[in-house]
Amino acid sequence: MNQRQIVLDTETTGLEHRQGHRIIEIGCVELINRKLTGNNFHEYLNPEREIDRGAIEVHGISNEFLQDKPLFADVSEKLLAYLSGAELIIHNAVFDVGFLNAELNRLEQQSAQIEDICSIHDTLLQARKMFPGQRNDLDSLCKRYEINNSHRELHGALLDAEILADVYLFMTGGQTALSLEASAAQNRGDTNKNAELDYSKLSLPVIKPNSEEAQSHVQWLARLDEKVDDQCVWSQLNSEFNNEAK
Repeated sequence: MNQRQIVLDTETTGLEHRQGHRIIEIGCVELINRKLTGNNFHEYLNPEREIDRGAIEVHGISNEFLQDKPLFADVSEKLLAYLSGAELIIHNAVFDVGFLNAELNRLEQQSAQIEDICSIHDTLLQARKMFPGQRNDLDSLCKRYEINNSHRELHGALLDAEILADVYLFMTGGQTALSLEASAAQNRGDTNKNAELDYSKLSLPVIKPNSEEAQSHVQWLARLDEKVDDQCVWSQLNSEFNNEAK
């Protein structure tokens, strides 16, 4: 069964939805089985109110730019259909989910809350467990994982969602997503040179660990599981391998 995840970010008129602040941009990228699909969702929205000056300094989106953009009510049905059934990956989910639910509550017909249609994974909470006492904002995580975000002069929902997708994949076991360029190259047949190789003729040595090395590996996986407060991908693979070997 395909695992569908949506990495989501929003930009807003201010910091607090309880003070009437609204969403002005929603950006989402889709991952299926940890690979980028290119099936993104991106909308700028007219918030029907002024944007705080401090918020404009963060994302650079002006009131004038949003005047002809759709209202949240105009895109809500399409958004909910896109998100439905997925696991949402959000950095500081309390903020974005709070704003999304506040927008849903404004609709004339009572809508489901985001938690009713999606499961939610907060990468900020995960990062705090993995790197306690350190800075865990998105820029700091990019630096930690050596992800190039030099093109990010201002915040933007779609750009930040794309960056967070890279961060999340590194945080959960390594960068395994195919870039859109790599996927396109495969579709064009640019990898035919590799396809001509007869791998059945290759003889590769298999070096098995001794008992001490195997025990050290098990202990290392246990420490990693404890750090992420879950079973890491390497522990899952190790369990599958041991089950197959039985």
